[in-house]
Amino acid sequence: MSPPSPSPAARRVGLLLAAGGAIAFSGKAIIVKLAYRYGVDAVTLIMYRMLFALPLFLAMLWWATFRQRQPVAPLTRADWRGIVWLGFTGYYAASFLDFWGLQYISASLERLILYLNPTLVLLLGWALYRRPITGRQAGAMALSYAGVLLVFGHEVRFDGWSTVTGAALVLGSAVSYAVYLVYSGQMVQRLGSLRLVGWATTVACLLCLLQFVLLRPLSAAWVAPPVIALSVANAVLCTAAPVVMVMMAIERIGPGLTAQTGMIGPLSTIALGVLVLGEPFNGWIVVGTALVLAGVLWVSRQGR
Repeated sequence: MSPPSPSPAARRVGLLLAAGGAIAFSGKAIIVKLAYRYGVDAVTLIMYRMLFALPLFLAMLWWATFRQRQPVAPLTRADWRGIVWLGFTGYYAASFLDFWGLQYISASLERLILYLNPTLVLLLGWALYRRPITGRQAGAMALSYAGVLLVFGHEVRFDGWSTVTGAALVLGSAVSYAVYLVYSGQMVQRLGSLRLVGWATTVACLLCLLQFVLLRPLSAAWVAPPVIALSVANAVLCTAAPVVMVMMAIERIGPGLTAQTGMIGPLSTIALGVLVLGEPFNGWIVVGTALVLAGVLWVSRQGR
């Protein structure tokens, strides 16, 4: 039996929430690129982002644990191991590699690589669980990767090995997050999405803080005031707010339509990159983006 269709008002609100969440999350790359102009490095920048995001994630965790009407399942040792693993792969490694990669490539290319995530989930499902990939899914993946390679090839002609390094780091970020998605399914059913995200992001925040303490002197925490302001905006507007907005959108219009609306994300990143960062905008980017979005839309429809 199919779920009831949302009312027109709920549909409008859901679409606005989904679009707002996608735009806000995509703005992270713009903020990171702006912060790099003040001489800060990836280790310090992600430390500040997670430091300011940690209270928000703790509040999310508290709400999911103590404010829900139904009782929550107690955490077992296996749950704790899973939470640490998912926090490491889904939020720590994925975030740090992404921040690091943005030192070398444009925000537009970064967003296109990250948007390959649904295809990476399919590939991991095939490699780990031998889930078959249909001919249409293979064609959709080929379309998406052709689009990324088109933009990548255009950038590598100008920046050389810097583009190769940055693209490899961001691709590692996308793979790490795909691993999180593949392994999180059973834990989401047991713990609930909000509770699992709260625990996993808290673990990631602590790992980023520990990384800074181990790799940098405390004097490295003295940064330009705009870096602090940008990190607060990154933590609130581009980290915590999109999570809540997307969850509220899913409640109103379902995951399928929310995912399709989220395709506005790469487009908004490209537009903001051109307007705010002065990044180039040309036919290579237009064609590459169209190929990536078409491939991801095709894969998403097959996945449903």
